Amino acid sequence: MSIYDTHLTFVISFDLDSTNKLLISFEPFSFLQANVLPIGVGVMSEPLENVSAHELAIDWLKAFENALVTNDMVAVDELFVEDSYWRDLVAFTWRLSTFSGLGNINAAMREFVLPARPKNIQLAVDRTPPRWVNRVGVDTIEAIFCFETNSGKGTGLLRLVPAPESNKGFAAWVLLTTLDEIKGHEEQIGERRPRGEEWSGGFGSENWMDIRTRQMAYEDRDPAVVVIGGSQCGLGIAASLGVLGVDTLVIDKHERVGDAWRKRYHNLVLHNEVFVDHMPYMPFPPNYPVYIPRDKIANWLEFYADTMEINVWGSAEFMGGSYNEGEERWRLKIRRGDGSERILHPRHVVMATGVSALPVMPDLPGQKDFQGELLHSSAYISGAKWKGGKGIVLGTGNSGHDVAHDLYASGVDTKIVQRSSTLIISLKEAQRVYELYQQGAPIEDCDLVATASPYPLLVKGYQMTAEACKNADAKLLEGLAARGFRLDNGDPDDTGYQMKYLRRGGGYYFNVGASDLIVEGKIELLHHQEIERVVANGLLMKDGCIAEADVIVAATGYKNQQDVVRHFMGDAIADRIGGVWGFDNTGELRNMWCRTPQPGLWFVGGGLPHVRIFSKYLAQQIKACEVGLIDRNLCVNVAPPMDLVA
Repeated sequence: MSIYDTHLTFVISFDLDSTNKLLISFEPFSFLQANVLPIGVGVMSEPLENVSAHELAIDWLKAFENALVTNDMVAVDELFVEDSYWRDLVAFTWRLSTFSGLGNINAAMREFVLPARPKNIQLAVDRTPPRWVNRVGVDTIEAIFCFETNSGKGTGLLRLVPAPESNKGFAAWVLLTTLDEIKGHEEQIGERRPRGEEWSGGFGSENWMDIRTRQMAYEDRDPAVVVIGGSQCGLGIAASLGVLGVDTLVIDKHERVGDAWRKRYHNLVLHNEVFVDHMPYMPFPPNYPVYIPRDKIANWLEFYADTMEINVWGSAEFMGGSYNEGEERWRLKIRRGDGSERILHPRHVVMATGVSALPVMPDLPGQKDFQGELLHSSAYISGAKWKGGKGIVLGTGNSGHDVAHDLYASGVDTKIVQRSSTLIISLKEAQRVYELYQQGAPIEDCDLVATASPYPLLVKGYQMTAEACKNADAKLLEGLAARGFRLDNGDPDDTGYQMKYLRRGGGYYFNVGASDLIVEGKIELLHHQEIERVVANGLLMKDGCIAEADVIVAATGYKNQQDVVRHFMGDAIADRIGGVWGFDNTGELRNMWCRTPQPGLWFVGGGLPHVRIFSKYLAQQIKACEVGLIDRNLCVNVAPPMDLVA
């Protein structure tokens, strides 16, 4: 029986009996156990032992290449099942595009694939070999392959399923194609890395530090790209642009790189595990903690910027910008830390302010009458100054719970106010969606698997994982409900916290203890609809009672990126681009990591996994614009709409 057929292995357990005799036990185990990622990986129902995943994958790839070379689109149709999906990350469409259904895939391949003249489509060497897996309840062969086009080289992922109508008995269910490099404009890494010979023996001339200082000053030129925001999103895209030779400047209002994390509340810790959080080109060392503390990630980002030779202006505030259509350049006003101002004229602006940018402060009746301290959670550091006093937190997302937890731990009598239902999940269960990254496969292979699922399968996978998490957390959720806490599992379709993040940027909490304190009554729960108004010493409730407070912390979220653009670039540009984040009608995130309706304006955002995976594809698009391969003024929705879940 081939390992490609079942991926069956054993867990070997060791123990000692009462006489110190060694006991060894064997238990069959599948690498695919448990729900993994949004794709919902699980144990196959009945592995097809007599079917070689390796041979079928090779046969399909050969047939696919032959059909494309001969322009035989009828043969292409025969290689896909009716309800199939093709997701392309820049390789053919120069966008992030998803095509759903056999007819749409055929039409898109006529338009984008045939002109690119793909060739050398074959299994990728030194990657995870073809294997049987179960994705969202479907037994499928999964294979990683590579290919070439007129303009680049790429990697793809193929999922084959039994299809009786196919000549081979198997056809493609999911196809992913991604661009690895642009021919003639490859990343300057590995064998193409700088040799450093220009700094050796050049006595009496500039050394490396002199050159870096001059490069970062931009006294003699404008950067091609200005990235606004110097946290993980800004640094990730700047690093990806840098290895492509695109002159890039990052501006950040904070003094030091990493201050966006360093200046947040005192006990902040990343909620994702380290295995999935690596930055582009530089994985974390193997001794890094599973959950990284605030200051440690801040220091890492500072080290990352220096090591990747990213040009950063700290204490630099973006004051506003406008676009000159005739010159196809921006005019950006930057205020430096010394009070001086600089006008920059880049061809591209990347908004890296994240999904959360400008804080949203509440406007409650009587708010001006409050005599205590009112602040947004983004300005909260520690509850120590209110020890022995009373505090109220507005909001029940991650920040609201964390602030309430810190206030309570600091000796503050704490209440938390809930306005809308919130998804609660234990920190342990929240990692189910990333479990694949702990199973030993190279991270680049895991990233391919993670990005291959189109929106409908993403929804199904998240629903499977969310249900399992809800069942595992049943006791905690029952305790919260008994206290009157309003719960959801991802409105409106029970898709869990990840989809809430992708759709709206929040609305959930990873429980690291605050939920238990609410269940135990140590943090009192209030409901927004029960509040009459703010008074001098707290909140007047509709029943006449006063919830006293010395401090009110508003964990009320942030404005979205379209609002940020409206604030800094005006209504015309904001209205032109439309919504940012959330899903468009093709199943891709709106205006993220791709060309937008505003030429030269790009958006990045999300967690560390998003940064690592998608920075490369955005950098390639900008590089392609710079060398004339694509038109940055062309922004079209290349994929036909899918029926999306609201």
